[in-house]
Amino acid sequence: MSKARIGIVTVSDRASVGIYEDLSGKAIIDTLNAYLTSAWEPVYQVIPDEQEQIEATLIRLADQEQCSLIVTTGGTGPAKRDVTPEATEAVCDRMMPGFGELMRAESLKFVPTAILSRQTAGLRGSSLIVNLPGKPKSIRECLDAVFPAIPYCIDLMEGPYLECDETVIKPFRPKK
Repeated sequence: MSKARIGIVTVSDRASVGIYEDLSGKAIIDTLNAYLTSAWEPVYQVIPDEQEQIEATLIRLADQEQCSLIVTTGGTGPAKRDVTPEATEAVCDRMMPGFGELMRAESLKFVPTAILSRQTAGLRGSSLIVNLPGKPKSIRECLDAVFPAIPYCIDLMEGPYLECDETVIKPFRPKK
């Protein structure tokens, strides 16, 4: 059985030039390591908030690197340079708005500013692209909310079978 390849993309002007350490990308990797018991390989990138570069990175991870799942962090707010959702929509064949809706609903339990978040998700070929917020605490809260649906989504796209530590996160798959 081949290793699942998972793209992890931190979108941050400051982290991309080393002004500060990328804690968000590491939080995604740590969370996925806690969730997944099946073999997987991160394909990790830190890039600036430039829509063309975000689009090119997502396309490369989906089409060339064959990542079945691509998780981004950052660039989902209302600031002028926050363009991750626009880049995601530009490269996806179909959008999956339920992911953003659920993440915002979950985040609203913790902060009223969750309504400012524009994260979304979509499909490109056989890749699921999910935009997460930029704060490590929010990353885990949002992934805890949406990840139970991700393995089955990847199954439906004929991707690798993701097995999880069900004491940490319980994926939902319909009974056969």
